[in-house]
Amino acid sequence: MATGKPITASKKELLALEKGFWTGDSAYFAAHADVECLVAFPQMAKAMTNADLAKTATQPNRWRDLDIRLKGMIEPGSDIVMLTYEAHATRESGEPYAALVSTGYVHRADGWKMMFHAQTPIETSTDC
Repeated sequence: MATGKPITASKKELLALEKGFWTGDSAYFAAHADVECLVAFPQMAKAMTNADLAKTATQPNRWRDLDIRLKGMIEPGSDIVMLTYEAHATRESGEPYAALVSTGYVHRADGWKMMFHAQTPIETSTDC
């Protein structure tokens, strides 16, 4: 139901959604990704359906020790928000990982849905 007033994205809400994409399972992805999502990683870049994207998260708790440092956030429209951040995490195997991440969300009737996600790995530092 449209109220006519602009939607203002909450940084706290969006960062909580982001954390869920790092640590959640396929059900989380299915619930919080849009019908179609554009993804870009060094190994692949393509549009994925909600179901195909959810299949990529079959193992819960793939990441631990997640640290997200927000670098910027813009709302180019009343129902679209883009954020970029630096992420540091540890893989399930114990290997450190760091990336510059950008995610786009669109606001649907049932909340914010991820419609774009890109990661560019960066060198990890042992003196964090």
